[in-house]
Amino acid sequence: MAAVLVGQFHARDAEGRIYPVHEFQESVQSLDDSTLSAPKTTYRLAIGDRVTHLGEDRFQLLQSGVEITRIP
Repeated sequence: MAAVLVGQFHARDAEGRIYPVHEFQESVQSLDDSTLSAPKTTYRLAIGDRVTHLGEDRFQLLQSGVEITRIP
């Protein structure tokens, strides 16, 4: 299934760099292709790097391991 962009926000690392983050929702089909389960939320930087949600406003860049915090 295709991912749909549902939000955008900025996050900052400990050194003050700002990262544009895109939030996607993806419908997940069951193994027998008859039903859809709850949508899965994924995050990526605008340049395509994957981001892991650590909880609340904390995220981590998957490739570099840098932790970033969502800017309110």
